[in-house]
Amino acid sequence: MAIHLLERRQRVELSIEEAFAFYGDARNLELITPPWLGFEVTTPAPIEMGVGTLIEYRLRLHRVPVRWRTRITAWEPPQRFVDSQVRGPYSLWEHTHTFEDDGAGTTVIEDRVRYAIPLGPLGELANRLLVQRDMRRIFDYRRDAVAREMSRTPQGFVPPPLDLGERES
Repeated sequence: MAIHLLERRQRVELSIEEAFAFYGDARNLELITPPWLGFEVTTPAPIEMGVGTLIEYRLRLHRVPVRWRTRITAWEPPQRFVDSQVRGPYSLWEHTHTFEDDGAGTTVIEDRVRYAIPLGPLGELANRLLVQRDMRRIFDYRRDAVAREMSRTPQGFVPPPLDLGERES
């Protein structure tokens, strides 16, 4: 199984706590996912985020309906969290979100996605022809949507209370 990697970084004009709170609210994923995917979080609200939280989604990939379930496998506010696919279109999906205080109220957000496609050589062909391009388009859209959403309310954005609690080492 070939493992592929997509990495993206962007700077936002929010504190690390505000940026983490935005990303840590699963409902905001609908705001930053391209409309052509018909993406919907189907887990009932409120979603209590933490290690072990399961989140279910419904979307369309090239008009094919897909149900997707991820589990939060790391939750370390406000530095990082990881969601991993439990059920969905990939044979591996591990998405690490990291947040780095960049000073003066700005934060660098990094997305690191490790993924693999099922079906062996056929899956690799699909990756070269469709998946890599789709992933770039989705994360390009996401970059622009995050910038738009976060610039809309930089002073007015009030993050939900953040329980920093104990961190795993």
